[in-house]
Amino acid sequence: MLATVKDKSGCFKNFTFLLLKGKPVHNEVSEDGKQNKVDFTRLIKTFTMDLVTEYNLEIMFILVDTNETRNGRIFEYFRITEVDVPAVRILNLTSDAKYKMPADEVTVENLRSFCHSYLGGKAKPHVSSEEIPQDWDKNPVKVLVGKNFNRVAFNKTKNVFVMFYAPWSHDCRKLLPIWDELGKKYERHGNIVIAKIDFTANDIQLVMLDRYTFFRFFPVGSNNQVVVYDGEYTLEAFAEFLEKQSKPKAEATKKPPPGESKLDLTEEETVIKQKEEL
Repeated sequence: MLATVKDKSGCFKNFTFLLLKGKPVHNEVSEDGKQNKVDFTRLIKTFTMDLVTEYNLEIMFILVDTNETRNGRIFEYFRITEVDVPAVRILNLTSDAKYKMPADEVTVENLRSFCHSYLGGKAKPHVSSEEIPQDWDKNPVKVLVGKNFNRVAFNKTKNVFVMFYAPWSHDCRKLLPIWDELGKKYERHGNIVIAKIDFTANDIQLVMLDRYTFFRFFPVGSNNQVVVYDGEYTLEAFAEFLEKQSKPKAEATKKPPPGESKLDLTEEETVIKQKEEL
């Protein structure tokens, strides 16, 4: 189920998702001691009506069937697998922050407590991350995950060029060898880091994009600016872009070189710096 929250303009900005697998069966014991099999989905819909009424002006609730293949992108977005179902998440559309209900059992009491905690500012954002590989920095292309992304990408002494990819994407798999070549080319450049991150398994809270692969350049010492790479996907084009971006500011041209566009993160792209759970 998804819940959304309205802002002062009357528009919803928060969603609460309740994700259920198909039409599970709930065993209900009647007064005479007999067990009756009841559609669990129907029960969820029934008791959440109270919450819909209670939070009508603040939160929108959405019920999601995990057996419906068209909902696959929702599960991918929340990093939810089959073993996690049933699951409840709150999504804040303004910050793109996700919140996970701490209780495992889906009950009206737990849902109400979760919503109260969120609206009261006590709930903490849920950040998905793979564990940091022991050899993450041993190869020319560094391996980033949610837990070490900020520390590496926002390094004050290095320029960091990152490839965001999806392992299942054919286009991404074709580009990985080229990215490895780029890593080797700049392996001995002390102020340049070539890195990659599986964007399907790690939350780093960049603005949502609807395709893979995409690339971002994080300039040395910059905490509020990122350069979007939109040039050709070739070794030569990547290298030319890096050479121009890595020049000292005094040498940089006032007009951005072809194949790039600069974004001020405070205006067009928000990076939420989560605490690293090392």
